Amino acid sequence: MKKLLLALFIMTNLLFAANGDDKLFECTKIFKERKSELLVELERIDEEKQALEALKTATEELLKKKKVALDLKEEELKKKLAEVKEREANAKKMLEENKKVLAELKKTKMSKLAQTYSKMKASAAANILADMPQADAVKILQELKPKTVGQILAKMDPKKASRLTQLLAD
Repeated sequence: MKKLLLALFIMTNLLFAANGDDKLFECTKIFKERKSELLVELERIDEEKQALEALKTATEELLKKKKVALDLKEEELKKKLAEVKEREANAKKMLEENKKVLAELKKTKMSKLAQTYSKMKASAAANILADMPQADAVKILQELKPKTVGQILAKMDPKKASRLTQLLAD
């Protein structure tokens, strides 16, 4: 009986072993097919990686070129800005100089006008200044000597003389 059981056990193992070889052959076949699929996929991934590296390199080169161009433009803008600021400073300086020259011319003009009025008779000067705008009359009177101003104001209409006196005091 032991021999029979042993024989039966050996027979079943042989049957299973024969089935196992078929299953083993199928697994090997599946693994080989899957291996070739994986190799194809690995090759595709490698190609994509190379393409990405090439794209990255090209992008970096383009960015470098753009940065160089941008830096050049920035330098140009800085130079132009400095030039504009310099021109603006020169224009302000010239404007100030022109204002000073204009003030001197006006002062000279007023001085000459004042000299003219100081040489006139007080009554004639009073009539002319009375008809003039008050601001202009005050400017002329400020350039005259106090004695001459007093003589001219004495010959004017009292109301007009009073207003001019108030403006002269301010």
